[in-house]
Amino acid sequence: MSTPEDARPAAGPELDRLAAIHAASFPDHPRPWSAQEIRDILATSGAFLIELPQGFLIGRVLLDEAELLTVAVAPEARRQGIGAALLQGFIAKAALACATTAFLEVASDNAPAQALYARGGWQPAGRRRNYYAPGIDAVVLTRKLLPDNPG
Repeated sequence: MSTPEDARPAAGPELDRLAAIHAASFPDHPRPWSAQEIRDILATSGAFLIELPQGFLIGRVLLDEAELLTVAVAPEARRQGIGAALLQGFIAKAALACATTAFLEVASDNAPAQALYARGGWQPAGRRRNYYAPGIDAVVLTRKLLPDNPG
């Protein structure tokens, strides 16, 4: 399997492809991200895209904290290590940017994603009630990336 690559800012058909992967990855989500929303997120300070042919991840680093905004893997490509490879890329990119901790939100009903994150060393840190939809909370997970700067 190939390794994740930092992608240049997505444009045109590439954005449409990412939006299609996102929609297919979250068919029960009330509103998947559009190509324009992906473009807008990638234009924000500290945002980055890591991409593989069948999936992508968007994250951002602000000061010493990284946020994993989304991971999307095409349904037909799941259970092939793509999500884990994207997460490894995120951790490496965030650590390189001097982030010491990372966080994300995952839907309380998304057991496969929660298992992936647990295998990657992410720990529960809280809950946001009804974050995704009525009755679907966000489980907040965190992960240490680098030792705290002592000085």
